[in-house]
Amino acid sequence: MAHYDVLIEGGRYFDGTGAASSIRHLAIKDGRIARVTEEPIDHGQADRVIDATGKWVTPGFLDTHTHYDAELLVSPSLSESVRHGVTTVLVGSCSLSMICSDYEDASDIFTRVETVPRERVLPILKAHKTWSTPKQWVEHVKTVPLGPNVISFLGHSDLRVGVMGLSRATDLAIQPSDDEMQAMEAHLKEALNAGFLGLSTMCLKWDKVDGDREWSKSLPSTYARWSEIAQLNKLVRQYGRVHQGAPNAATPLQILQYVRECLGWLRRPLKTTLISQMDLKGSAYLTNLTKLTSIFTNALRGDFRWQVLPTPFTVYADGIDVVFFEEFGAGEMALDLKDAVERNELLKDETYRRKFRKFYGEKLSPRVWQRDFGDAMIIDCPDESLIGKNFEEVARARGIHVVDLFLDLVVEFGKKIRWYTTVGNHRKQVLKRIVKDPRSLITFSDAGAHIRNMAFYNLPLRMLKLVHESIDEGDPVMTMEQAVHRLTGDQADWFGVDAGKIREGDRADVVVLDPAGFDQNLEAVSWGEMENFDLQRLVNRNPGIVKTVLINGKLAVDDEQLSPALGQEMGYGAFIPAR
Repeated sequence: MAHYDVLIEGGRYFDGTGAASSIRHLAIKDGRIARVTEEPIDHGQADRVIDATGKWVTPGFLDTHTHYDAELLVSPSLSESVRHGVTTVLVGSCSLSMICSDYEDASDIFTRVETVPRERVLPILKAHKTWSTPKQWVEHVKTVPLGPNVISFLGHSDLRVGVMGLSRATDLAIQPSDDEMQAMEAHLKEALNAGFLGLSTMCLKWDKVDGDREWSKSLPSTYARWSEIAQLNKLVRQYGRVHQGAPNAATPLQILQYVRECLGWLRRPLKTTLISQMDLKGSAYLTNLTKLTSIFTNALRGDFRWQVLPTPFTVYADGIDVVFFEEFGAGEMALDLKDAVERNELLKDETYRRKFRKFYGEKLSPRVWQRDFGDAMIIDCPDESLIGKNFEEVARARGIHVVDLFLDLVVEFGKKIRWYTTVGNHRKQVLKRIVKDPRSLITFSDAGAHIRNMAFYNLPLRMLKLVHESIDEGDPVMTMEQAVHRLTGDQADWFGVDAGKIREGDRADVVVLDPAGFDQNLEAVSWGEMENFDLQRLVNRNPGIVKTVLINGKLAVDDEQLSPALGQEMGYGAFIPAR
């Protein structure tokens, strides 16, 4: 008789292709799905039997926008994602891989942008970074006891700094020489041959460099002319891989450069995914612009997908330290100052305050933040009388302009005043229309980054809940089979990786979840330890939903508990190369 490692019996089985679900029994052996059948399997044939009656059995979810690049070196379980059913993560997003540049450069282009403290990341990279080429990085990752599977982009900022050096790569007057372009192309070609998914770039100017050498310059990728990006994309196109980008929010028409690059006239289309399609409170019209861009590009033989976060985009802030203040001059001026005393002097200056009030009052310019302190709730402060109020309420009670009130509180309390606001995806009906677009990617969790600002580690569960509720309400966004497909096989197929399906012969990355658990608030956040960083970060905790997670056929989550072997033993996740 056949002998299996694990038997999962009686669950509603979703294979990841979008095909109709049904009650099935799954047998797993040697890290693969050995059998899928509607006939019961003798318990005596398996070492472990998992009763999935009344539950869903799905492929492990893909999270295709994370910033786990440093974390996977010292905390490779990546348990904050795995506990929510994520079994494959993509690193190297937003031009920020840690491949070609040296350890200090890699830290400085990453830490301020992704708001993970430099004093934590720099020592980790100094101790662990022994590679300087894509092939060497892959060989290193193969020695790491990964929790989930890892796939990767090569980041353009990382590539540029590795070849040109940080100072030259962030000087607008300097463009790469012919030899430097050839070196960048050689690194990119090596990456593509090693199985990297493609190239990630960045045009958003408010993402800034950390450290003492080139402090507050924009990311190196933003200094490249489009001809440089196009030249690198020739290789990406040749290999049939993916270009991930982020347009400059201040210049919406820049999207046309990406469209032109993506089109397949007399050539192979360039797979392109951009950050991000969102129903912004401050720029509601952009939703229509992004939708038209997708329709137009794909109609003209492009292969284009926006990244879509399937939940309200809620951001938490400590004082004035939040990235969307970088989008206007007065906020940028304050964030450029490291010294707290110097910053406070600026915030008290009346000339500065007039500038801040002017920018705050500009409601028609393109923007991410809605510039409405009345839509920002105070959740922590040494003055407890302010907790639970928005800044506008407090300003009205004190008889001052809300900008002056905000700046006064930042000067008085600094980072001890904590607040949050929902920037976009606040209208549920609009969000449903956005996620329904089959040419979007349901992603953009930013897992591993912005550790005090937001937490979307449970992004796949939020998508499933959104669709499940719509079905219960009689107005389905899509079928549950389609929703699972969008989080699994759809993304795996588009990125070209062996993941996202659990048919016979497929890799056994499997989730068993209880849909009854969707009745809780999946948008709630709490604090959790960031292992080996000596930090607390915002996380999601959703008991009662994800019961079991298997990665490569091994139990990573068992009865809602993380396996102690996860991140300690080899045999769970692996580097998965692009096909």
